[in-house]
Amino acid sequence: MSDLDRVLAHIDADLDNALARLFETLRIRSISTDPAFAGACRDCADWHARDLASIGFAAAAHPTDGHPIVLGHLRDGDGPSALFYGHYDVQPVDPLELWTRDPFDPAIEAGPDGTRQIRARGASDDKGQVMTFVEACRAWKAVTGRLPIPLSVLIEGEEESGGEHLPPFLKSRAAELKADIGLICDTGMWDPQTPMITTMLRGLCGEEVTITCADRDLHSGAYGSAARNPNHVLARILADLHDDDGRVTIPGFYDGVRELPDAIRESWARLDLSAAEFLGPIGLSIPAGEKGRSVLEQVTSRPTAEVNGMGGGYQGAGFKTVIPSRASAKVSFRLVFDQDPDKVRAAFRDFVRARVPADCKVEFTEHGSGRATAFSPDGPAFRATAAALEAEWGRPPAMLGMGGSIPITTEIKETLGMDVVLTGFALDDDRIHSPNEKYDLASFHRGIRSWARILDALSRS
Repeated sequence: MSDLDRVLAHIDADLDNALARLFETLRIRSISTDPAFAGACRDCADWHARDLASIGFAAAAHPTDGHPIVLGHLRDGDGPSALFYGHYDVQPVDPLELWTRDPFDPAIEAGPDGTRQIRARGASDDKGQVMTFVEACRAWKAVTGRLPIPLSVLIEGEEESGGEHLPPFLKSRAAELKADIGLICDTGMWDPQTPMITTMLRGLCGEEVTITCADRDLHSGAYGSAARNPNHVLARILADLHDDDGRVTIPGFYDGVRELPDAIRESWARLDLSAAEFLGPIGLSIPAGEKGRSVLEQVTSRPTAEVNGMGGGYQGAGFKTVIPSRASAKVSFRLVFDQDPDKVRAAFRDFVRARVPADCKVEFTEHGSGRATAFSPDGPAFRATAAALEAEWGRPPAMLGMGGSIPITTEIKETLGMDVVLTGFALDDDRIHSPNEKYDLASFHRGIRSWARILDALSRS
């Protein structure tokens, strides 16, 4: 048997012990956003530092002005070095009454389809995912006495509450953390049988726009049609954001937007996801994005302009015949490839100002921004990971972008100058951030096996 074969056999035989260790950390109430659980967050950081040390990592929980950051190094392997990132903090459990069991009393339960599921807060996001990687490292050490590649492991405690203290930590320890590749396991599968590598993460630009017309609310009978209504003004501006083909009409908006690489486009075509399959579960059937683009393109590799909230005038119970003085809307732009969020923000403001009547006023409030991140699937680490996943799951991984953002990915790329391989084993029905969060036992078990294969493949890449 090869070393990898022996490691995989060890993982299979040691699954009950791996579950027991996962359950230990799941019992810790590491809710980062609530100060009442600050002590539990420290306990969880200390638990991970001790656990990494038990494998042979030089590990410690480093204090910050918020929750501790766990950092461990074990650099006795050969080949390219890697930095693995995960987080030990979890979301609040409210509403508690909707849980079928204590959120911090983990157990194996049967799902509706008979699958065995780990039920607990943090089971999928992100304690279960983190431990798939740690258990793979443990197996390699137990069987061969060393890791296949030099590794650093960073586990933070504020991912669910803003991650304020991680960027300065990265900057202050950039030389120590620098590696050949970053690894993140905070993503999911395409479906329960198909693994996935995330190659793109969209950026974000958030704006709030407020239109003011009259100096006070007006009686609609006395002033109707003569006085400008800010609801009308704002609605017209927002409607102008898209043309009849779903394209955003802001001048220069598509600057920096590239077409997909052929390899990714071909892999997406093989997934054969129809608009009806994607939209049907939410009660829709007709895609609203750019015509001629698949739903996968629309939600992952194309930029968006969405109205997240709007209001003006009376919105209470009953009816009030008023022309409001002010109307406002919150608008977000998901950005891709090389779009510049600062330029998008400036272009949006120019677009709005050009449409505001001369006797009305407009104000803007910024609500954050960030650039998109993309990685070439042709890199050696990505090819090695893809081959390892195919060996475990029996089919090539989907290469997909994510519609949302994982800010640490951009931080690693920009601060440490590293590409990041994002592959995880969560499923769409894991109910992360919701009551009754779960992680399939198969996701945990085969996630460990997958990481064992990936570490072996990276050593030869």
